[in-house]
Amino acid sequence: MMRTQAISSRAPQGAHCRLDALLATRYLARNLNLHARSPALALLAGQQSSSRRGRGLDFDEVRKYYPGDDVRSIDWRVTARTGDAHTKLFKEERERPVLIAVDQRNSLFFGSQTCMKSVWAAEFSATIAWAALENGDRIGGLIAGQAEHCELRPKASRSSVLHFLQNLLALNQALPDQSKKSTGLDFTEQLLALRRISRPGTHIFIVSDFADYASQQHLPHLSYLARHNRLTLCMISDPMEAVAPPPGYYQFTDGDTIAGLDTGSAPVREAYVQTFQNRLDTLRADCLKTAIPLIEAKTTDAVMEVLQPLFGARR
Repeated sequence: MMRTQAISSRAPQGAHCRLDALLATRYLARNLNLHARSPALALLAGQQSSSRRGRGLDFDEVRKYYPGDDVRSIDWRVTARTGDAHTKLFKEERERPVLIAVDQRNSLFFGSQTCMKSVWAAEFSATIAWAALENGDRIGGLIAGQAEHCELRPKASRSSVLHFLQNLLALNQALPDQSKKSTGLDFTEQLLALRRISRPGTHIFIVSDFADYASQQHLPHLSYLARHNRLTLCMISDPMEAVAPPPGYYQFTDGDTIAGLDTGSAPVREAYVQTFQNRLDTLRADCLKTAIPLIEAKTTDAVMEVLQPLFGARR
């Protein structure tokens, strides 16, 4: 118990992931239920939460009918009212695929205090994967590295989580990629891949810094995924992205090129802050528009302090 509390109360550490840290998140995941629809999560999506989920011990919700659903579960009353076939879901049928799309590109290889954004994203994703296994769900993933990517089809087994973690660790430790030309998936290609590999009813987590997010280009894909799946976004940032460093000249490198930033000028500091704020405001507005929950996290946050209020109720 003491070890679990120590792990949960600290933020991830270091420039690269460690396998023992990814495995240790399993103990934290036992306290999570990814099927929970907490008021806090509903507020993130701009929705009013309701504790009333229908009557009866087994019935849970109604959703649109998809080919392959049991025709005996069609809700004819809702079908007649809406004009579209709808089917009932029951708690014993709550097992669903969970897809974790985690970004491990060069833009996440940045951190000013406790860890790189890439490390925080990896430990967050590992916790989600273990929680899905605890819920009896099938776990799959899309891990986008700078030079390559990995697609894992959802499977319900401990080995599927370990396979996900092994690939996540390999792509994390390859950062920063110093090749002149990136051959990995950009964010548009990641969303297209998710549309291809996900099936209706999948719970999809997208974990990224959304550094290359563009509303006009990416919102249609997010909207499509949200219509057919349960979609949750997690944007990870570093405190130094939101507030410019003290006046001075700073050099940054991605392992290949070196750039300088002079924060001695007030307009430069304002532009620095505004660039990040514009990206965050755009993503917030788009998520509110499409009722997609957006989790905002910093590298200084403990992963469980972020997840517990949203998925803290165990079945």
